[in-house]
Amino acid sequence: MDKNCFDDIKGYNRLDDPLLNKSTAFSIAERIKYQLLGKLPHKVETLEQQVLRTKITFNQQPDPLQKHIFLRALQDRNEVLFYRFLMENITESMPIIYTPTVGLACQKFSNIYRKARGLYLSYTEKEHIPHILEDIKKTRDIKVIVVTDGERILGLGDQGLGGLGIPIGKLSLYTLCGGIHPSNTLPIVLDVGTNNPHLRQDSAYLGWQHPRLTGTEYLDFIDICIQHIKKTFPDVLLQFEDFAQLNAHALLNRYQDQLCCFNDDIQGTAAVAAATVLSAVLKTNTTLKDEKITIFGAGSAGCGIANLLANILINQGMKPEEAYQNFYLIDRMGLLHDGMDNLLDFQKTFAQPWDKLKKIFPSQSIISLDDVIDTIQPKILLGVSGQKGQFSERIVRKMASYSEHPIIMPLSNPNEKCEAIPNDLLNWSKGRAIIATGSPFPDTEFEGKLFPIAQCNNSYIFPAMGLAVIAGKIKRVKTSLFIAAALKLAEISSQDQDANSPVLPEMHHMRAVSKEIAEAILIQAIKDGLSGITDIKKALDENFWVPKYYE
Repeated sequence: MDKNCFDDIKGYNRLDDPLLNKSTAFSIAERIKYQLLGKLPHKVETLEQQVLRTKITFNQQPDPLQKHIFLRALQDRNEVLFYRFLMENITESMPIIYTPTVGLACQKFSNIYRKARGLYLSYTEKEHIPHILEDIKKTRDIKVIVVTDGERILGLGDQGLGGLGIPIGKLSLYTLCGGIHPSNTLPIVLDVGTNNPHLRQDSAYLGWQHPRLTGTEYLDFIDICIQHIKKTFPDVLLQFEDFAQLNAHALLNRYQDQLCCFNDDIQGTAAVAAATVLSAVLKTNTTLKDEKITIFGAGSAGCGIANLLANILINQGMKPEEAYQNFYLIDRMGLLHDGMDNLLDFQKTFAQPWDKLKKIFPSQSIISLDDVIDTIQPKILLGVSGQKGQFSERIVRKMASYSEHPIIMPLSNPNEKCEAIPNDLLNWSKGRAIIATGSPFPDTEFEGKLFPIAQCNNSYIFPAMGLAVIAGKIKRVKTSLFIAAALKLAEISSQDQDANSPVLPEMHHMRAVSKEIAEAILIQAIKDGLSGITDIKKALDENFWVPKYYE
């Protein structure tokens, strides 16, 4: 959109627009042009001076939640300064604007609410949804939407309307890491009620205090929203986020061929976890096809990880039935096997043959994680259960007894839901475990040596996917694109072959890494006939926003 069309926005109206406001960086000429004389302090600052002043105030905040509130207020005032600050302080700021602090911000959403951001599409106002979306289209060129219904926020469960904190945070990372212009992003929460009793009884709660919709009523409302999004923004990339397990799969299956969409909990988590596993395997001088992989937690994330890794193995030449049997998925009812009559459709692919298992476990009907570690002896263990402390000392010591470098990744977040903490993993494995976590942990010391702990963060993948989709005008997101992203991230991550080096790039490289991954995605998209662009680097550069003030 031509920036000159905003020249008639003047005075306090300009200062109130976070996409136009430069605050104290407006020059004298601009202050005259936009009728800002007298409305700003005397000093004219550079963006660099504003960033330094912001850092001082940021550091003065007493705890992570207050830091989160401070940064969100900054985003509501001045998006350029917000993103420039994040870019120059990415390691410190990412845990504040996203995991783990965003979880607490979602829980406190109604209490810390300051200013409207994004859209609240409520069931009670469903007849107005077309007009709500059209109003946004009049002033914004929306290219990426992140949508949630707030039912499964991180490991915290149903947060209702407060779940909007996740789309806001995700889209901040689309911009920070993937270079997507903030005016092209739109966070949406679908307010379909809540089953959280605390929220239903809390007078401060800002959402619909009604039992959560289910069944046909729920699906029909979701369809109304998706169909109007399709009609209003036909070329948008839609990311489903933090829907409950059954709904997540049902919605992805229903809409993945109707518009450009993906589910980050299923596909984004899978891609970054697969890349992390591949990177770790390369550091142990083995190959993925030779490893048995145990995943503790067989929901959307666990099955998504297994599915993507299996697809990689199949692409490398393994027969599908052989690839699937490399995975041992454990849920609350124990190891999945085909003798169970309550498996979900997406779990059945990874059910081990009961005829084989009953020979190994002749007296057991429920096969636990301990049983699998003792008998199958996998060298790779991933946790996506949301269950604190499930990777016990006994399990870790057992893995370290048969593997020189066991690969152990407690990926549940926030931190209090983590299956094990890095300090314990290093102590129990005598410093030999290769570790990645879902939430950020500081570098951990063992016997005088400092071990950096990689965070298996989806932001390594989804911002790059967004950049690739926009730059390449990709119409559908296929599994092959996530495989390409995972393989490229693994390649970047494994350049240092030291087993004690991080299995993922350091956070401050995020923007450069996103560009490399987006390029790999576009190469694959062109091969698959999903994109027709001819100059990949030019397309990426033209769509990669840098936070700076423009005259």
